Amino acid sequence: MSVVITDNGAGGADDRLGTGLAGIRRRVLAFDGTVDVDSPAGGPTTIIMELPCGS
Repeated sequence: MSVVITDNGAGGADDRLGTGLAGIRRRVLAFDGTVDVDSPAGGPTTIIMELPCGS
């Protein structure tokens, strides 16, 4: 399962600087998932989260 979140903000999101995105990353990684944050200065920010699906 994949989730893509995009905003039109100023960019510059960094999960190393706070607890919000870092907390999301920890939770997704606990389920063997991945989180990719692309947030260049000037925006936009795109976050892609992927979780494996059980069969």
